[in-house]
Amino acid sequence: MAVLAVVRDAGLPDAWVGAGALRDLVWGELSGVGFRPDEVRDIDVVYFDPADLSRARDDAATGRLAAVRPDLPWQARNQAAVHVWYAARFGGDPVPPLRSIAEAVATWPETATAVAVRLEPGGAIGVCAPLGLADLLGGVWRRNPARASLDVSRARLARHRPARRWPGIQVIPPG
Repeated sequence: MAVLAVVRDAGLPDAWVGAGALRDLVWGELSGVGFRPDEVRDIDVVYFDPADLSRARDDAATGRLAAVRPDLPWQARNQAAVHVWYAARFGGDPVPPLRSIAEAVATWPETATAVAVRLEPGGAIGVCAPLGLADLLGGVWRRNPARASLDVSRARLARHRPARRWPGIQVIPPG
């Protein structure tokens, strides 16, 4: 909850926390191994600001979060700017401009990571899960074909080793 409060209070437009850190938390609990914050590579904070697509904006947003909690590995990315940098960084076809956070989240690499949450002003937890919550809550690693190529998916599976890291997680191999 503290992470969600930092993001809510940072003043970023339409800001959410999602992807791997959220999956790690849920699957750590589902598998019984617990959440291991030291294994979280980054806390993905996504926001939507079509008025400023610069990398400097992302760096400033990351810095704003780190100023409050310097002990956490923040990474803030403006989803309105994905079309500017995605193909150069990850290869593949150009990405059309995204129109919303939900549209962006729907393209994340695995169905279980295509989920984001935030703390709403009244204290409720908002959920953005355009592909649903079944794979996240059911412990299923499955490629999301919306953007990730087979090669990228296979590399991610080899790097994350979900069945080894979280006993009982079902892996549906890409292909």
